[in-house]
Amino acid sequence: MASGSDRNPIIIGGLPSQVPDFDPEETQEWLDSLDAAVDERGRERARYLMLRLIERAREKRVAVPEMRSTDYVNTIPTRAEPFFPGNEEIERKILNATRWNAAVMVSRAQRPGIGVGGHIATFASSASLYDVGFNHFFRGKDEGDGGDQVFFQGHASPGIYARAFMLDRLSEQNLDAFRQERSKAPHGLSSYPHPRLMPDFWEFPTVSMGLGPIGAIYQARMNRYMHARGIADTSKSHVWAFLGDGEMDEPESLGQLTIAAREGLDNLTFVVNCNLQRLDGPVRGNGKVIQELESVFRGAGWNVIKLIWDRTWDPLLAQDRDGTLVNRMNTTPDGQFQTYATESGAYIRDHFFGDDQRLRAMVEGMTDDQILHLGRGGHDHRKIYAAFKAAVEHTGQPTVILAKTVKGWTLGPNFEGRNATHQMKKLTVDDLKGFRDRLHLPISDKELEGGAPPYYHPGRDSEEIQYMHDRRKGLGGYVPTRVVRAQPLTLPDEKTYASVKNGSGQQSIATTMAFVRLLKDLMRDKEIGKRFVLIAPDEYRTFGMDSFFPSAKIYNPLGQQYESVDRELLLAYKESPTGQMLHDGISEAGCTASLIAAGSAYATHGEPLIPVYVFYSMFGFQRTGDQFWQMADQLARGFVLGATAGRTTLTGEGLQHADGHSQLLASTNPGCVAYDPAFGFEIAHIVKDGLRRMYGPDSEDVFYYLTVYNEPIQHPAEPEDVDVEGILKGVHRFSEGTSGSIPAQILASGVAVPWAVEAQRILAEEWNVRADVWSATSWNELRREAVDVERHNLLHPEEEQRVPYVTRKLGGAQGPFVAVSDWMRSVPDQIARWVPGPYQSLGADGFGFADTRGAARRFFHIDAQSVVLAVLTELAKQGKVDRSALKQAIDRYQLLDVASADPGAAGGDA
Repeated sequence: MASGSDRNPIIIGGLPSQVPDFDPEETQEWLDSLDAAVDERGRERARYLMLRLIERAREKRVAVPEMRSTDYVNTIPTRAEPFFPGNEEIERKILNATRWNAAVMVSRAQRPGIGVGGHIATFASSASLYDVGFNHFFRGKDEGDGGDQVFFQGHASPGIYARAFMLDRLSEQNLDAFRQERSKAPHGLSSYPHPRLMPDFWEFPTVSMGLGPIGAIYQARMNRYMHARGIADTSKSHVWAFLGDGEMDEPESLGQLTIAAREGLDNLTFVVNCNLQRLDGPVRGNGKVIQELESVFRGAGWNVIKLIWDRTWDPLLAQDRDGTLVNRMNTTPDGQFQTYATESGAYIRDHFFGDDQRLRAMVEGMTDDQILHLGRGGHDHRKIYAAFKAAVEHTGQPTVILAKTVKGWTLGPNFEGRNATHQMKKLTVDDLKGFRDRLHLPISDKELEGGAPPYYHPGRDSEEIQYMHDRRKGLGGYVPTRVVRAQPLTLPDEKTYASVKNGSGQQSIATTMAFVRLLKDLMRDKEIGKRFVLIAPDEYRTFGMDSFFPSAKIYNPLGQQYESVDRELLLAYKESPTGQMLHDGISEAGCTASLIAAGSAYATHGEPLIPVYVFYSMFGFQRTGDQFWQMADQLARGFVLGATAGRTTLTGEGLQHADGHSQLLASTNPGCVAYDPAFGFEIAHIVKDGLRRMYGPDSEDVFYYLTVYNEPIQHPAEPEDVDVEGILKGVHRFSEGTSGSIPAQILASGVAVPWAVEAQRILAEEWNVRADVWSATSWNELRREAVDVERHNLLHPEEEQRVPYVTRKLGGAQGPFVAVSDWMRSVPDQIARWVPGPYQSLGADGFGFADTRGAARRFFHIDAQSVVLAVLTELAKQGKVDRSALKQAIDRYQLLDVASADPGAAGGDA
């Protein structure tokens, strides 16, 4: 782990425009020397000398300006390449067998009647990169720690399965069940890295483009965080992320590079497979994506290693005394290099070398076949080993390796470098024969002509397989492997929850603050307090969590090297290398990546962490919904708080801050347990049960989403006969009607429960209606349980038919039923079909806007008076009240006049 002094200074470069020259004569001598080098030896020699001086300056830790990009050659010169410790001949045989099995697995998956798809070209281009990693670098978990964390490129999964097959981790039956997870259960293989579908194999889901890079960055940061706080020794763990050059166009791929450099994450290596192709064509046909990415990563403060040419180019580059060859490499666009990958040696001779006599002379002694096989660095084991070794030994910065390859490499002329290669999934008999010959495999023509092509295994006792096992044994076990070593946590007793269960007395607080009070008590617990990881995107003060600053402190590996402007205040901003709070700046994507890394630490490192991620609810599921699916796939656990929830509660902020749908979005995620509590005592029971379900003896792979509000209300104490089951299952009767003779039911959630209680009072006092108020703590969970019941009944018609919980719970209540919330109607409408009586919902459908809370609620017709009208309307349909009452109510409460509404409580950001 690099110390603070080893990391980048705040100012990396700079020109001496404002620095006085204390020795002009010495300066002139240096300038004269440069002039002489140019005049006597030429610009290329002078350029070389300047580059060597810059290199030496960095070795001596002299700050010099960063170069935006370097020549289109390998960063590591041939003379600096380390000894290759492996047996390259055996490794080549292993790789050939792996290549074959990966391609055959996908091809067999296209057999008649199946046709489930698959990708072979991505792994074909990156196979050597993975092979060197497996044989020499990727650490397993057998030593009892988390080993290395490897984010495999999603489309390369067939190659990872093929290698596992060679090691007897998977069988032929598994390979033939690729992408047939249910029909071939329990042997099915997921299409991509999906831990939820293969929880003993994959660790990190990556195929949703761009989430692998950001996930890897925050995994590396989480490793450092856990080590700094003494939770786990992660000093040996290295994070590897294998990515595609086309994937780097995703905003998430490059959006958080600076945090990795800023925190000196030298435990992180990106390997970008630069095969120059996207799904449909070149990544940068008219440009050079490697040069572009080099500039981006250098500018972000990363160590960049370019791996472009294989060893066959070394003799040619050694002859290039005037830089002509390097200049040609620099100026040839990617689209042309892609063409060279598909053309003959004669074509390359004529078009790459042919129009310059100096270049032509370099290859005069080479045959067209030798020119054709001038290769790319990403296919050369020795060059790859040198790059990987340099990356893991580099200190103070994260490293990116930009490895040039050919998409579809070794698959034959119909695949290699072709624009359509990503979509090509099946090899013809001729393709298979050519592929076999290229790989030198002992497979007969008859075997290839007789139906599905066979898999190839050299035999369990062969030197190749023994070599593979020996290498993995030396590196600590097989990769990828997901192991859960964490033990259940000792959870807090009832006293921890007492403060919020007692209510707020005469004080009005928002449900956000009620949760924060509970969190503060939980963090004092001796058993689990240190395991909480607080995460927020520069909004702790907004949510009233600045009270944690002095005690929990904000994590910063460099500590706080300045005097805080508010240092004399009680709630001063405080950073610490052992801080508990992650303050990730204004980046919901970064925060969610931290959430996922922390929430899966129980598996990654065998140490459970309890992340609590708090954010503006509008910017949670909507902005980073893809990452919440990644979280569910990665089996991560924790609490997600959608604060300032609701469409009318934060109305001063306007349209884009008015969340009326995050609960609906949360309902689409099968791994998410979502609640919309109204009061502190409900929050207490929900959090307690969440801790039990996620961290208790029978832990579940779920995460909790709670929407909490910024509107202050008085919180009642927990009732003596509190219905805990109802709170957890989704609905409980909060207030039973005590006056009035006409029965009705009001269901409300979150901030709408007080409106329902007010409507209950008005109905009793003015309309002789006795309404019960139910707190619907989770519309989503009610629906989920009801759907499960219907599914069971559908498939078990001979058994006694089950009844959904919501139907049973409301079965004894006399309708009609009116539902109200600060969400769009689709949220409460989830349970409509199971409510045992006439049902109407009110909701905030449409765009939000800036106004008072009262005006907004009157506009959407979800305020107390509108609830009264809805109840009367349903009763009128049943003939229990006269329809004339409806117009009376509209006029009495001026429901058509938004300006007539009571503005309601103002302020209260938390």
